[in-house]
Order: sequence, then structure tokens, then C-alpha cells
Amino acid sequence: MNEALIVKILAALAQEVRLRVFRALVVAGQEGLTPGAIAEQLGIAPNTLSFHLKELAHANLVSQERQGRNLVYRASYDTMNSLLAYMTENCCQGVPCLTEQATSCDC
Repeated sequence: MNEALIVKILAALAQEVRLRVFRALVVAGQEGLTPGAIAEQLGIAPNTLSFHLKELAHANLVSQERQGRNLVYRASYDTMNSLLAYMTENCCQGVPCLTEQATSCDC
């Protein structure tokens, strides 16, 4: 993952509503959520939600699929995992973070 894409992803998540929407989609899992369900769950106006979903999609953080008359949005776990891998690839000076040595370091 290149730095320009990382910056785009982080910029998309650096907004409170988009972060809440993305987290709700992560919790929903592969089932995803319709815009109506997201708006109701988070108390967001539909037109505001539409704008934020577009920004998340532009950063490859969400995907959408038409199911009948509804759109279903899902978190892009590949993008999320790539971002987390990029952010932690040099964690704890190269020591795997799950070891006792890594958890006792002051990283």
C-alpha cells in the first residue's frame, strides 16, 4: 500500500461521522447495512449519510451491492487490514507484538 493511498484512507476516517459509519459497518460484518439502517442506528440524516458513504467508497473503505431495491454497504476488510499492516509493520522494533518481550517494551 503506498503512502498516497494511506493518506487518503486516514483522511476519510479523520471525520467523526465517517468514522462512526465505518465502525458500524465493521460491526455489521459481511451482512452489511442499508443506508436506512445506518441512518437510523447512528441518527444521521440520509443526505448527510450519502455524502459520507461516497467519501468512504472513494477511499476504498466500503463497498456497495444492490440487493433488490436496496443498496447494502459493507466495510472493506482488505483495505482495513492493509492499513493496519502498514501502520504496524515496524511495531516494537520488529519484535512480534504478541510476544511477552514486546508487551513489556515501552513502544
